[in-house]
Amino acid sequence: MSISSPNPLLESGQQTRLSDPCIIVIFGATGDLTARKLVPALYNLAREGQLSSQFACIGFARKPKSNEDFRAEMKKAVGDFSRVKPLDESFWQHFEQQIFYHISEFHDDEGYSKLKKVLEEIDVRLGTRGNRVFYLSTQPSFFTLIAEKLHKAGLIYDESQVKDKWSRVIIEKPFGHDLTSALALQHELLQYMKENQIYRIDHYLGKETVQNILVFRFANSLFESLWNNRYIDHVQITVAEDLGIGGRGKYFEEAGLLRDMLQNHTMQLLSLISMEPPVSLDANAVRDEKVKVLQALRPFGPKELESCCVRGQYGSGFIDGDTVLGYRQEKDVNPKSCVETFIALKLYIDNWRWDGVPFYLRSGKRLPKKSSEIAIVFKDPPGVLFQLAGKRNEPNVLVVRIQPDEGIALRINCKVPGPSSPTLPVKMDFRYGSYFGMAPPEAYERLILDCILGDSTLFAREDEVFNSWKLLTPLLDHWAKNSCPAFPNYQAGTWGPSAADEMLARDNRKWRLL
Repeated sequence: MSISSPNPLLESGQQTRLSDPCIIVIFGATGDLTARKLVPALYNLAREGQLSSQFACIGFARKPKSNEDFRAEMKKAVGDFSRVKPLDESFWQHFEQQIFYHISEFHDDEGYSKLKKVLEEIDVRLGTRGNRVFYLSTQPSFFTLIAEKLHKAGLIYDESQVKDKWSRVIIEKPFGHDLTSALALQHELLQYMKENQIYRIDHYLGKETVQNILVFRFANSLFESLWNNRYIDHVQITVAEDLGIGGRGKYFEEAGLLRDMLQNHTMQLLSLISMEPPVSLDANAVRDEKVKVLQALRPFGPKELESCCVRGQYGSGFIDGDTVLGYRQEKDVNPKSCVETFIALKLYIDNWRWDGVPFYLRSGKRLPKKSSEIAIVFKDPPGVLFQLAGKRNEPNVLVVRIQPDEGIALRINCKVPGPSSPTLPVKMDFRYGSYFGMAPPEAYERLILDCILGDSTLFAREDEVFNSWKLLTPLLDHWAKNSCPAFPNYQAGTWGPSAADEMLARDNRKWRLL
């Protein structure tokens, strides 16, 4: 067994964990996620010695192909998408011998029986000891079916009976499409496994900058003492993408941006940046504090559903000088679709720390650039000093950049050299890549390894999901009952509909320029 990287939230050397031998089975292995993210992540983990040498990966899908065909496809994928290039040919020749392919439909009982035999053979050959990770990289409609078939085949263990091996299931988002469906899905899954065997993955939580939020907040007393409504004016969280929906038209017509991005990624960032200090770095202690934030979010009333919520859909426009289609012209999209590709919300957290501080959230497709950040905007300094022609100084802003250029920046006011010269805002900027001299690991590397290690800190717990849906389901219901705005209402390559700017303007605020 090999030594893994220590938990980044713990002090260096405080904890050393061993990665168990195991087999990871990827359902939907011919999909884009497997090629672009999952297998490259496994390759890098193995290359850096963070996986046990007693490890195997099985792709589970219905398309006929041999082990050799699948290995060749994965080799190309790793060459194209691995964060470390070029591909190490000598290492790949060893690694590919631990990659296999299994042909079956998701509903076929015989396919699971054959899978069980294959797993047992690999246990004997590679010494994987019966430990299993089942990664459900499929449409959400298959989650319950696959869990049922795995349980029926005896592949998900009853932990009260089996002590010498383990089985875990990673589930991709979205977990349900509203509160009712999320509760129903949880009820169905619990018929076949325990909650501690379910790992709801959100790749944003695997990003180094997101993990560093807790370290930044709670290991630096300088900022924690200012982290409240006495000093902070408002908070902006932006998750922007310049891409459209690509080939995901069918999925996006069912999901929309609120389900695809805001309910999970953005709400996770909100809870991390605003939570109270946990009593420890135990997984449940951290997640307990995140849940408290979600429970304290002020529900939308009838007035807020109109004034504090903006939705948009992109039309044709220009990205990096190239003409791009509008959403309704994308493949597999209804030409009269009312599905949102942009969301802006104003939220309040009703607790002592954040009373009266608005949180502005926005996320969208086909915006001018790809950028995810959290901006803490501090209150204006008193205007009696250093004014020039009645102009107040700019407020201090602390920015946590999630992507790209992961880092932290602080804007402060400084005097320009010279007599009687004005003050101007300047930026103090820290960048992970330039300081540490290396690109941070991919999010999926961290999360897959954590699942193998049984560390659920960076995975969403059931009550996190339910409380997020509890807040947002009334908004979805409101949209379903009312006709959509005059879509499209923003041009591709712009920062969304004008109503999003007007929402902040009513509060005498504006969105940050990214």
